[in-house]
Amino acid sequence: MLKGFRSFLLRGNVVDLAVGIVIGAAFTAVVTGFVTAFLTPLIGVATGAVGDFTLKTFEVAGARFPYGVFINALISFLLVAAVIYFIVVVPVGKLQARLDTDKPAPVAKADCPECLSRIPVAAVRCSFCTSEVAGLPGFPAQNGGTPRPAPVH
Repeated sequence: MLKGFRSFLLRGNVVDLAVGIVIGAAFTAVVTGFVTAFLTPLIGVATGAVGDFTLKTFEVAGARFPYGVFINALISFLLVAAVIYFIVVVPVGKLQARLDTDKPAPVAKADCPECLSRIPVAAVRCSFCTSEVAGLPGFPAQNGGTPRPAPVH
């Protein structure tokens, strides 16, 4: 029983997931610290306020509604989302596009005239029905292949 549990824990995807969660939590702390230390005070400077809305409230029938807490959370969310997008998503997307330039061109395919399966145009024989296709319409003549006439139906 413990051997199965150990193999479950050491399985690659479980370890990768755990590492991702830990790194995600650390990254969240860094981004939240950046937003709290730099961006929220900048909003306060721009609006002429302190940048902390947590004390803003209103009362209805004796019940206190701290709407400032929601405003702070909303501002923090928008700023964190913007920081993640512009500092992580955009650069990683550009890096990925730069690295993915060596994609091979897709192989041209055509239907086998005998069994109608999709096979590469450069094929000499159909991989499904083993019919010779070199030189038939839609398939170029291959070196060493003897073209045969198209089938009459």
